[in-house]
Amino acid sequence: MGCLNFPAIAARSRAEVAKTLILNLLLEYGRIPPMVSLSTWFITIGILAFVITFDLALAVARRNKETSLFEAAFWTIFYVGAAITFGFFLPNWSDAQGQKEFFAGWLTEYALSVDNIFVFIIILGHLHIKKEKQQLVLLLGIMLTIAMRGALIPMGAALIERFSSIFFLFGAFLIYTAYTLAKEGGDESEWKEGRIVTAMRARGIGTFTIALVALGLTNLVFSLDSIPAIFGLTKNAYIVTTANIFALMGLRQLYFLLTGLLKRLIYLSKGLSIILGFIGIKMILEAFHGVGVDEIAGVHIPEISLEVSLGSIVTILIITTVASLTATRGIAGAE
Repeated sequence: MGCLNFPAIAARSRAEVAKTLILNLLLEYGRIPPMVSLSTWFITIGILAFVITFDLALAVARRNKETSLFEAAFWTIFYVGAAITFGFFLPNWSDAQGQKEFFAGWLTEYALSVDNIFVFIIILGHLHIKKEKQQLVLLLGIMLTIAMRGALIPMGAALIERFSSIFFLFGAFLIYTAYTLAKEGGDESEWKEGRIVTAMRARGIGTFTIALVALGLTNLVFSLDSIPAIFGLTKNAYIVTTANIFALMGLRQLYFLLTGLLKRLIYLSKGLSIILGFIGIKMILEAFHGVGVDEIAGVHIPEISLEVSLGSIVTILIITTVASLTATRGIAGAE
């Protein structure tokens, strides 16, 4: 039996203790999110993949049938309920902070998805896609979006991990997007074909394929807004991923439910511009703290808590919805 190297063992033990102390301090002060076990990741992604696969099978089976209002309402409530249930039980394998981050992220992503749906309605109407075929092209487009965001989320996380100052760029981009959205006033009554779609038409490619490509390109543009927005609320990759997937699940059914409300939610874009601007400012404030600047000209830079963020998002969405429905009370939505 060889002799034990006690100095080496003691040094290794001290290193492990120091590592544990540093990790606990970082967790306590919020510099990095608590880790979710690999088994939790696999179980979560496995269940969500099963649900998405089931939704795809349902869309394929009913590809020649028109989605009724009752069916759309039922599945929309089901998916919203699933997201709320997931968030409610999330502290069992994460923590209370993760729960707040999930709800803030999910609400923001869901609200952005609703605004995106109105663009989908215009695109599919412009391309004259039959109602019976719309649900399949929508679901394939949503799956393509999940795949794109699955690639963008790790890229965003890697940038934030390596360059803390990237929050300045993300925040400025969100503020610019908010300004553009507010300036346009949500006027999405027309949709102009891009060069790719025009070229596909010229080559005689089928309308179904063109619609799928058009939705894919549109979703890519929307992802450039939504990914920085949720990173402004949480840096936890598990929360970012699940909030995005839950916001996208059931989007197909929500499309058919909101078709008749296109002309009623007139202030949605205004509300979203305020939310994006708010998150953009929050990211810039966090960026200052991240680079060690806690005050400017003797004025302390405030830190916006997650509770304030969540409360602001919920309040803005409620005010936006009530104001829109009140202002358009006499309008028949399904024109």
